[in-house]
Amino acid sequence: MLNHQQIESNEIFTPEQVLENRGRVAIFIDGSNLFYAALQLGMEIDYTKLLCRLTGGSRLLRSFFYTGVDRTNEKQQGFLLWMRRNGYRVISKDLVQLPDGSKKANLDVEIAVDMMALVGSYDTAVLVSGDGDLAYAVDAVSYRGVRVEVVSLRSMTSDSLINVSDRYIDLEQIKEDIQKTSKSPSYTYRPLSAIGLMDEHD
Repeated sequence: MLNHQQIESNEIFTPEQVLENRGRVAIFIDGSNLFYAALQLGMEIDYTKLLCRLTGGSRLLRSFFYTGVDRTNEKQQGFLLWMRRNGYRVISKDLVQLPDGSKKANLDVEIAVDMMALVGSYDTAVLVSGDGDLAYAVDAVSYRGVRVEVVSLRSMTSDSLINVSDRYIDLEQIKEDIQKTSKSPSYTYRPLSAIGLMDEHD
């Protein structure tokens, strides 16, 4: 039964009750989307802190990290090896060159398929992406009993994705919990399209 204080603040559940109801958690991270969100916030992600923050003390089934790769880029390969050895299941796809000369790898299908395939093995999905193309998959797993939390920068997050999620977390609100410090691991995530630009400033 709701108490008077909860009704006054329009909160159906307290933050503590939300965490208690999360059950087993599966995390799905769109690496490129997260990188550009962090770039807008002027920070680098500490992926150990990120994993702890997104898990939030709940039981973790698995944390997936989806990214396009350049097989010849040693720095990126080193980063992905570090990720694999520090709690992440890396799902990679070779970059494809577009007509305008840029390179891109879209992993929306892989994220959607994994979210659907694992239904029944997890209770809460944490989706780190603002891509509205994933809204249909989020809606589908919700109808199969999964609770979905979306984590992304608000300015880069589709309203359609927020509307079908059970909880939305703005990356800016958790920036202090997940940003890299001088003592953090040295590997940095950089999509190929950003590597040249970033290396000029190293």
